[in-house]
Amino acid sequence: MVKKISEYQQEANDLRVIHKDKLSTVLNLLVKISAFVTMAVLVIMIAYILITGIPNITLDQFALEYNTDNVSMMPAIINTLLYTVLSLLIALPLGIGSAIYLVEYAKKGSKFVEIVRLTTETLSGIPSIIFGLFGYLFLCIFCGLGYSLLSGVITLSIIILPLIMRTTEEALRAVPDSYREGSYGLGAGKVRTIFKIILPSATGGILNGIILSIGRIVGESAALIYTAGTLPNIAIDIMQSGRSLSVHMYALLSEGLYTNQAYATAVVLLLMVMMINFASNKIVKHMGGKNEQN
Repeated sequence: MVKKISEYQQEANDLRVIHKDKLSTVLNLLVKISAFVTMAVLVIMIAYILITGIPNITLDQFALEYNTDNVSMMPAIINTLLYTVLSLLIALPLGIGSAIYLVEYAKKGSKFVEIVRLTTETLSGIPSIIFGLFGYLFLCIFCGLGYSLLSGVITLSIIILPLIMRTTEEALRAVPDSYREGSYGLGAGKVRTIFKIILPSATGGILNGIILSIGRIVGESAALIYTAGTLPNIAIDIMQSGRSLSVHMYALLSEGLYTNQAYATAVVLLLMVMMINFASNKIVKHMGGKNEQN
């Protein structure tokens, strides 16, 4: 009788193993199919943009001044770079400083910290067009900034601020507590430990957040239409209006007269994002290798 019970238990264990193996096989297959579909969609989209856009690229589209003959995208490219740099100059200190406070200074379990995190997560889920309407009503009308580079930059800074905060916070939390304890044990203060030990160790995660933020800025159009306007000139002054590259593409398509030029703009926008991501990833790897050596 004891033998039979043990045999039954062995058979039940074997059935469980077979069931787990079948389930693992099915899940593995589903994961592979999902990865293949994702890659296929990405490849098809990139191929379509390149095939339809490259034949429509002309040298006239890179003239410094826009007119109805050349439909130049160069002013939009320069404006996009301005939006990116100025938005990061505002959002980076605020986002990284907030993350440092939440991780290094705030008490664990504090109600204030929970409110800040809830607010950050809520802001990250708001559609960009809502930020655009807020920027239009508050910055353009109430503050009197009008359609300007400054209104667009402030709006973009608000959009990317939650992303920078969350990625920086996660990067700081990933740094082992032994680094902090070792620094304090050697007599270093709080500020010195943060800037000499913690931040350099979290550089990779912070740069990943910056990469995502740059991609968000470059591809943003809805918020800038309501705050920065759609004028096709270079915004020399921060109070001037100037369209970004994504807004330029939207304007060409909405007019219905420059569809081919819009496809060409899409190619340049795609290449710009790819180059920024490639350069940023190189920087991340370089910084990571440097930190490992140190």
